[in-house]
Amino acid sequence: MLLKETKDKLLPTLKTYFGYDSFRDQQEQIVESVLTKNDNLVIMPTGGGKSICFQLPALLFNGLTLVISPLIALMKDQVDGLKANGILADFYNSSQEKFEQDEIFDKIYSKELKMLYVAPESLSFLQNILNETYISCIAIDEAHCISSWGHDFRPSYQQLGFLKNTLPNTPIIALTATADKATRADIIEQLNIPKATQFIASFDRKNIELEVRPANDRISQIIKFIEKQPKESGIIYCLSRKGTEQIANKLKQQGIKAAAYHAGLNFAERTKTQEDFIYDKTQVVCATIAFGMGIDKSNVRWVIHYNMPKNIEGYYQEIGRCGRDGLKANALLFHSYSDVIQLRKFMNGASNEEVQVAKLERIKQFSEATTCRRKILLSYFGELLAENCGNCDVCKNPPQLFNGTIIAQKALSVITRLKESEAIGTVIDVLRGAQNATILDKGYDKLKSHGVGKEISWRDWQQYIIQLINQGYCEIAFHKNNALHLTDFSKKVLFENEVVNLTKPIEYKEQPVVEKTTKTKKPKKDSLFERLRNLRQEIALAENIPAYLVFNDATLKEMERARPMSEADLLDISGVGQRKLEVYGEDFIAEIIAFSNEKIKTRKKRDTHKITFDLYKEGLTIDEIAEKRNLKSTTIFSHLALLYTEGKAIEIYDFVSREEVEKVRLAKATLESPQALKPYFEHLNAEIEYFKIRLALTIIDREG
Repeated sequence: MLLKETKDKLLPTLKTYFGYDSFRDQQEQIVESVLTKNDNLVIMPTGGGKSICFQLPALLFNGLTLVISPLIALMKDQVDGLKANGILADFYNSSQEKFEQDEIFDKIYSKELKMLYVAPESLSFLQNILNETYISCIAIDEAHCISSWGHDFRPSYQQLGFLKNTLPNTPIIALTATADKATRADIIEQLNIPKATQFIASFDRKNIELEVRPANDRISQIIKFIEKQPKESGIIYCLSRKGTEQIANKLKQQGIKAAAYHAGLNFAERTKTQEDFIYDKTQVVCATIAFGMGIDKSNVRWVIHYNMPKNIEGYYQEIGRCGRDGLKANALLFHSYSDVIQLRKFMNGASNEEVQVAKLERIKQFSEATTCRRKILLSYFGELLAENCGNCDVCKNPPQLFNGTIIAQKALSVITRLKESEAIGTVIDVLRGAQNATILDKGYDKLKSHGVGKEISWRDWQQYIIQLINQGYCEIAFHKNNALHLTDFSKKVLFENEVVNLTKPIEYKEQPVVEKTTKTKKPKKDSLFERLRNLRQEIALAENIPAYLVFNDATLKEMERARPMSEADLLDISGVGQRKLEVYGEDFIAEIIAFSNEKIKTRKKRDTHKITFDLYKEGLTIDEIAEKRNLKSTTIFSHLALLYTEGKAIEIYDFVSREEVEKVRLAKATLESPQALKPYFEHLNAEIEYFKIRLALTIIDREG
């Protein structure tokens, strides 16, 4: 049971450090479970808010939270994001100098760190602190890497079972975006956390539009796709290193800022490519699957699979790297049989070849599906969607359906009589009344359902059963020799006569892509969102951090909608915490007020700065106006600057001296007129306060 004193700190801590007023689905229960020192397994989609599940408890624990992360390259991005929120965090890895590593130990000993990111390979260097004197919690990110059933198995993760033995009273939280039932069980067993509470969030990322196209003239299609959203970031996944280089070069020839990322590049080259993408210097990265894991870049708007992925887990994780901010995003997959053949060759001789081949077949079936693609994705992870999603290519261009309830009942009945122990091939053989060795040896020819579907061809039965799997009426148990299992939806078909709609099996042929004729909305050139995005970029360049660490796109959209003109109003925006309010609030409020002033001529609405002007005319001081309006004095000074720009009778030199204005004028010439105030403040050695810099710039601009 969580103490009331601790529980009462949850929401204020969430708002102060992360800018959110409320928790998302299951986050609060997970945080409370960690704080009560339970072990936990969290399955939550990319962009679902996994990180907060261990980052927030880390702020409330007395000691250090150790975060196990698979890639050195992504640790810096994670730590930069935490530091931007005012959280004491660092990373430890082999790329650091010894003095840097010693500094980290000093911070741990003096309790100056809340979180430390480390790769599994580096744990042996942390023996001195791997005890319950220092460690309060262990978070294992990308936990699917521990399992050979998983899609991204890493042997280094299999050593992590020792952590529970070494720190038996320390809570372990394992997190991943993608794990089927077999992988979940394996994670719990290998980490020695049999009593772990499992939290499985919805896998439904409704904001991502799913689309599959035949692989005809892919480069031409990709260029047209990018040209429709020229300012947006995206990732193109390829099978080979050579493919990433070729595609990147072809995009660059079209004037698109693209770069390749693969294991053949050295560490410095890979790091530069990743950072250029994070800092919005590169628009498109053409990458092998290693790119993107753990990167919190929230404004990736699209993901394209140039080649077929090798399984649904990988596909799902990769498309999850777009639309993390909850805004509209696109996932485009090109389907090609040559890719399937190539992937099949890669799997020859693998230790778990049978599982890999079965999972490849499943993603192939997804690509060929004539039913809602989101239903297929969700049912694969054990989540059943009753209605079609309306946001995939199949839903938007639905095929002709027929009532296939009898066909479904026959298939599900045979699966039942086979006690859910056989794969799709044997199920079809029983349906068709086959007399082969397997059927006779196991006595399946004696079953009541033997031959119940002999009028349907073997190939057609295969497509019908794939459709039933895709709709969630049955599922493949990959860890049980690919046996077909029933789901909760099956009972409705077998016992409640629920109608099942199927499509007639067709010979799949790659058709030429028909370009949509629907008009796409062009973004307004001078929208408030664009103004705020430009300001964000200016601040990001000045502070040398990625733009999305200032505020993400969703927060800027909310600012555009709500038009906050005071600090209290800005703090109500989701994504604005106390620290970011203090650091960036004044600049964004001023930009919103300035934009609103430019639009004021077209409407008669009385804006907040005019109320300030009325009180100023009454003779109230700045502090008195601020107190009366429940605003900070810095906000009142922003109002005065705007009023002065409008030509109102403001004695501006009552608040800033002519000497200070001249200093700012010289700084402006030196700094080449940045929009943010911080560069001025630092250039002037913090001798002139922010509000005076704002007023001085207003005077200079008006004189100019």
